Amino acid sequence: MMPVDPETDAVRLRGAMAEDLAARGLLDDPAWRAVVETVPRHRFVPGFYLPDDQPDGRGLTVWQPVTAALDQGRWLAAAYSDTTLITQFDGDEPDWKAPAERHGGAPTSSSTLPSLVLRMWADADVGEGHTVLEIGTGTGYSTALACERLGSGGVTSIEVDARRLEQAAGALHACGYTPTLAVADGLYGYWPEARFDRVVAACSFRAVPPALVAQTRPGGKILLTLSGWLYGYARVLLTVAEGGTAEGRLLGGTVSFMSARAHAAPTFGNPAHWAAELPGRPRAVRHGPERITAATEEAFHLRFLVQSAVPDAQLVAVGDAVHLVDVVTGSAATLIPDGDGGRKVREGGPVRLWERVERVLDAYDAAGRPGPETFTLHVNEDGQHLWHPRLPCLPLPSP
Repeated sequence: MMPVDPETDAVRLRGAMAEDLAARGLLDDPAWRAVVETVPRHRFVPGFYLPDDQPDGRGLTVWQPVTAALDQGRWLAAAYSDTTLITQFDGDEPDWKAPAERHGGAPTSSSTLPSLVLRMWADADVGEGHTVLEIGTGTGYSTALACERLGSGGVTSIEVDARRLEQAAGALHACGYTPTLAVADGLYGYWPEARFDRVVAACSFRAVPPALVAQTRPGGKILLTLSGWLYGYARVLLTVAEGGTAEGRLLGGTVSFMSARAHAAPTFGNPAHWAAELPGRPRAVRHGPERITAATEEAFHLRFLVQSAVPDAQLVAVGDAVHLVDVVTGSAATLIPDGDGGRKVREGGPVRLWERVERVLDAYDAAGRPGPETFTLHVNEDGQHLWHPRLPCLPLPSP
């Protein structure tokens, strides 16, 4: 039986989580291990959702609410698991006193799995004496980890959702942490506390926000996730130079974050309506959509690369058909089976979307299929471009 006071079990569970992370090679730094063993994650997640194993009758994910009142043991165990805990859907704040089961929905806030939070702080080379801007306070747990390591005076954290920040602030202050907190849009950073030694974003952007470069000291570093409307992701660690330029290599791995709300993909209606307007004569494809949709690290990487060629396109599969829709130019492409195990495509509008995708795939194959760590992102007055010695430059969308 669980004790009335969860704090006793929380101490044990924190230690077990730290031990597990260390055993998996994810917590090598003794200073960060001490931080994990100290910060009480459960105080930052009074309620969250966990998915059922099976979808509902409509194929939607069933999300079960978890709170101490509903099941204290499950709540504590999940809080100290290496799991992302969803705390909000579609921008709507749940009533955690009487939470309801959810079917489907788009997560808009969460407590990121601890191993990824620690990986971010480590990849950004955050250490004693640094001033840090964190974009995306969320529940406040990652903010607390930074405060425990750096001291609250070195940490600024901003959050676009005022209700989220209010709850995070309450939890942080109750635990004795007093970072600078502000309701602000991560696209613009936070000038009152600039300049920073490190900027770390817990959301993704279509391109590097210029304000973040301007608010980072020369020699300082920016760690963020780049994404796009094809939901291709890449992490990049930039070093800022004099004159407001920055460059850095892409990092390996398959990490994804929720988009900054201003960079989220727009809705585009019924893909069948777009497909109905396409020319009637299809052509055979050189590359099928599985090149970018397969559940592999290479496909994850390729999806990021090809969206540079079609930055305003979105992809959706309906039955056997795969649709690309570009709401900005009014272009579309539909790929359907050709009956012989391959695909054919119909394209319409001013941009031949799949032809552009195929050109990137052709160049990628010809270059020997280079991994993400071989690409460098350059940010300067001419724009933002991914560079590789054997590939054409790939531009990012205008920030």
